[in-house]
Amino acid sequence: MPNRRQFLVAGLGLAAAPLLTRVATGAPPSDTAAPLGAKPISVRAYGATDATTPLGPLQIERRALGPHDVLIEILYCGVCHTDIHYARSEWGQSRYPCVPGHEIVGRVEAVGSAVTKFKVGDIAGVGCMVNSCGACENCLTGLEQYCLKGPTLTYNSPDPESGGHTFGGYSDKVVVTERFVIRIPPGADLPATAPLLCAAITTFSPMQHWTLTAGQRLGVIGLGGLGHMAVKLGVARKADVTVFTTSPGKLADAKRLGAREAVLWSDAAAMQRLAGQFDLLISTVPQAYPMQPFFDLLRLNGTLVNVGAMEQLQGIPGAGLARRRRSLAGSIIGGIAETQEVIDYCTARNIKADIELIRIEDINRAYERVNNKDVRYRFVIDMASLKAGEQAHA
Repeated sequence: MPNRRQFLVAGLGLAAAPLLTRVATGAPPSDTAAPLGAKPISVRAYGATDATTPLGPLQIERRALGPHDVLIEILYCGVCHTDIHYARSEWGQSRYPCVPGHEIVGRVEAVGSAVTKFKVGDIAGVGCMVNSCGACENCLTGLEQYCLKGPTLTYNSPDPESGGHTFGGYSDKVVVTERFVIRIPPGADLPATAPLLCAAITTFSPMQHWTLTAGQRLGVIGLGGLGHMAVKLGVARKADVTVFTTSPGKLADAKRLGAREAVLWSDAAAMQRLAGQFDLLISTVPQAYPMQPFFDLLRLNGTLVNVGAMEQLQGIPGAGLARRRRSLAGSIIGGIAETQEVIDYCTARNIKADIELIRIEDINRAYERVNNKDVRYRFVIDMASLKAGEQAHA
């Protein structure tokens, strides 16, 4: 199976869309499809034109709505560290212009003639992928993220639907094939739900696969956008959660989020005390680091799952793995069914991301703050600011 980097580098892709008949603000939802657009059109977006210049306003083209497509007016879009990697070509050469964003929540504006699961006015979400072959063994078992032909990802991915490459959620609108659109349940906190489409599913999926159960010990390595959701989800499963962080200022936060204990990596005495105690460790750190100290924390048959670092992993102890039958594993997001599952799971339990809501013009400063670990714990863009900014400059 491809790791998260292979998955993301294959191209974050969003099957994009045109601006069609608009639903009047405050109008009740309709069960009928809005008129379909016949041609691609230009829509507002924010993105990078190369790896070094600040992100700024762009006009991008979205494809015409097809019979199986859903047109979504984007209301909120989370800011993932992956957005920065792609905007800055940190994982290889990106395609420009690059419009990031794969934590999308919005309102359905139009549906294709063959769409059955959504109607105009529904609230919908789009995560890290928007299409796959649908025919390989992985797709047929609900593992579209591991599509053998490569999934179409939310941005910076070759777009098989309309050619060129896909554009993400820092935009007015998007068109996505119905089977890759997520239903957002009534009553959800929409800005705080957006990050669940990446940060929650990325940490929920390994808990599901390695069957984390009540009473087991879970270690969360790194307390950022992914890590804080791992803590909340682990606590909800009644696991005994410990956070490992390099930031002294996050120790109290970890306990506020529900962790029983929070430990600094540099605390050698604590690391020695916890040796051999953990059933599952989830590493959310976005850069490679020496992993030997964390393998020592695993008990017999324990597993360390990497969902963060995409570089060559460091300090993998062959003997340490073998002597206690420990495992090193990798995981990326979940399939569409599992993504819907985590959204429903979180909404039912009032689990949501800790966010800071920003305007689109603040995105470059937000990127700086993410790199400086100065966010608690996810930036979310209010996409109404994109339209407001254009009107202010009109």
